[in-house]
Amino acid sequence: MTPPLSHPLNRGKPSIFERDAIAVTEEKIARSPETGEAIAARPILNRYDLNRLGLLTITMRSLADCHTNSKNAGELEPLTRRGVDIVENGLTLQSEDGEGALILIVDDDRAIRNMLVTVMHNQGYRVATAVNGLEALQVYKERKPDMVLLDAIMPMMDGFDCCLELQRLQGSDRTPVLMITGLEDNDSVDRAFEVGAVDYVTKPIHWAVLRQRVRRLLEQARLYRELEAANQELRRLAFLDGLTRVGNRRGFDQTLARHWHELAQSGAYLSLILCDVDCFKRYNDTYGHQAGDRCLQEIARTLRQAASYPTDFVARYGGEEFAVILPRTEAAAALYVAQKIRMGVRHLAIAHESSTVSPFVTLSLGVATMVPYPGTSETQAIAAADKALYQAKQAGRDRAILKILN
Repeated sequence: MTPPLSHPLNRGKPSIFERDAIAVTEEKIARSPETGEAIAARPILNRYDLNRLGLLTITMRSLADCHTNSKNAGELEPLTRRGVDIVENGLTLQSEDGEGALILIVDDDRAIRNMLVTVMHNQGYRVATAVNGLEALQVYKERKPDMVLLDAIMPMMDGFDCCLELQRLQGSDRTPVLMITGLEDNDSVDRAFEVGAVDYVTKPIHWAVLRQRVRRLLEQARLYRELEAANQELRRLAFLDGLTRVGNRRGFDQTLARHWHELAQSGAYLSLILCDVDCFKRYNDTYGHQAGDRCLQEIARTLRQAASYPTDFVARYGGEEFAVILPRTEAAAALYVAQKIRMGVRHLAIAHESSTVSPFVTLSLGVATMVPYPGTSETQAIAAADKALYQAKQAGRDRAILKILN
């Protein structure tokens, strides 16, 4: 069957390339009723640089017409009719199984946009589309794509300004943006990279190159996310006490300094609790160091349960000492948390026959509350809490003492 080369969308005489592409495709179509390859006809189209809307429409219509009476018509017809709908009506294909990376395609040229949709879909990606930069920003906020294919020249907001805004929206997400442009001058290329694009392709699009670059950039983005997750885990472990799984001394120092600086700007309260396990050396001597480790782990869990606000921070201060940072917490509330910790440890009922205080493990606690001011240091809060802890021990242990500064 001769393809309808006079189709109105195929303006002008087809090129030699187009005629060869159609001939090869239709030869495959002609053999498919005998070979059973009708369903494989769609991948043939991907082998050609289908930059002309007319050629894609002609080929899709030829597929439909040639198989009207074939044994595979029922299977092929939805595919070919859908292809014509995409070209003529601007419909968007989505991955049927909903898997694969989500690609946001932004182009004001409906023909190019829909051909990009088809190519990306055939690679197994999910697809979202936008026709200008403003719409792209809205779609990005709603869908959070894994990658953006962005046309450079568009009405309302061009690709350069859109890319710049995308960088602000992304923060640390690092969603790769690949610019698609008909501009090849050095200034345009430099500007694309300056606004945050990680790569670019020129029009007319070389589809094989585009597919490879999309695959490479998605793989790089995946590796970057894995590396960032590993770095975050390393940072978390660097501030974590290995035995008790609460913060370590380094984490305590940095967290207290950060809160001190922030609260000095707002004039809000900061409270600090230092607590010490009573007669812990005797406990280790009596029950052994492994039992001592388990005791500290139980106490750390109790502290975490008592200091449960998202901004509260529990740390192992050293040996058998723990610290609790309570930002924006006044004296009465801080003392309540300290007493909750003390009673929680008593309720654990961990035997301690060598204690001079109780048959069970107990805590002594020092609480300090103050308002940080510019020019002051967090060491003042540590010194005040440490002094209150000393007073609690001198008063007989198993108690909490509060000191309020300024």
